[in-house]
Amino acid sequence: MTATARFTGDANPYGGGDPYADYRTADFPFTDLVNLADRRLGAGVIAANDEFFAERENLLKPEPAEFDPERFGHKGKIMDGWETRRRRGASADRPHPTDEDHDWALVRLGAPGVVRGIIVDTAHFRGNYPQAVSVEAACVPGSPSPGELLGPGVKWTTLVPRTVVGGHAANGFVVAAEQRVTHLRVNQHPDGGIARLRVYGEVAPDPAWLAALGTFDLVALENGGMVEDASDRFYSPATNTIQPGRSRKMDDGWETRRRRDKGNDWIRYRLVEQAEIRAVEIDTAYLKGNSAGWASLSACDGESGEWTEVLPRTRLQPDTNHRFVLPEAVRATHIRIDIFPDGGISRLRLLGSPTEGGAARLAARHRELGG
Repeated sequence: MTATARFTGDANPYGGGDPYADYRTADFPFTDLVNLADRRLGAGVIAANDEFFAERENLLKPEPAEFDPERFGHKGKIMDGWETRRRRGASADRPHPTDEDHDWALVRLGAPGVVRGIIVDTAHFRGNYPQAVSVEAACVPGSPSPGELLGPGVKWTTLVPRTVVGGHAANGFVVAAEQRVTHLRVNQHPDGGIARLRVYGEVAPDPAWLAALGTFDLVALENGGMVEDASDRFYSPATNTIQPGRSRKMDDGWETRRRRDKGNDWIRYRLVEQAEIRAVEIDTAYLKGNSAGWASLSACDGESGEWTEVLPRTRLQPDTNHRFVLPEAVRATHIRIDIFPDGGISRLRLLGSPTEGGAARLAARHRELGG
């Protein structure tokens, strides 16, 4: 069920001014997790039965939906989201759609994982949002086509049952299904528009793929690494530091507010599993006047293990990728980077391989999740 029942129903018509002034949202318990439907991880909306008014690809745009009250096209109001045409019944005697009629979109997650929460955002869809939504999930290996996903051999599991939602609102759902997911089928009943889809969870990588790679980035989101905590998220989320690729602009990294005390900022990461780290990259791309001055790395093996410094406090240069070969492999499950005194980094890469025990636990977890 929706985490915010008071959001259901129509929003007020747009009355001018800030279009987000009356937007309905809340603090959801899962939004610190990775967005598995992030385009930067490779997610995509691969098919939809209808996108007459607005394209399905808008669902996964990383930025909030925009609204221009003056923007119209040949088909009507141009919306920043996925919007289908109005459904009709079979005849003049039956002008209304049936209870089973609905529109759908197929979403390929950027990284397979366990879904913990979903936000179906209807921002700016005030009178043209769906009456209800539902979300189904499947785990299909390889790169299946839309036709293959819709075929009779694919098993779909309901993550969000058909639930009434509200217009111009972030409709949030907590998900309890403990299974690996590669694709979603998002349904809107019977028709309407959704601005954005966010799918929060934990990456569940394919251990066979990681084994074939040998040495890989042990903290990357796409490989199952995650941020556990950070001292500051004022300007941008700490998870940006383990996104794929190099940062392409300043807010694509992690930047903290300016400190006025004698402390320092930090991020604590959990690796994909216990591993041996052999090399490190700390990138400050696009952080020029606000990059961290110095950084150090500490490692911990196990939840109750002791923290040990593995890279002493080292001077960082602005807009530079710094590479370090460690004098000997460091066995760890967690890493903490401390920056001094404040500022930011854009990426952290920890290159190495899982230990024998770590690889065995990855394989066991993969089997448990139905992968």
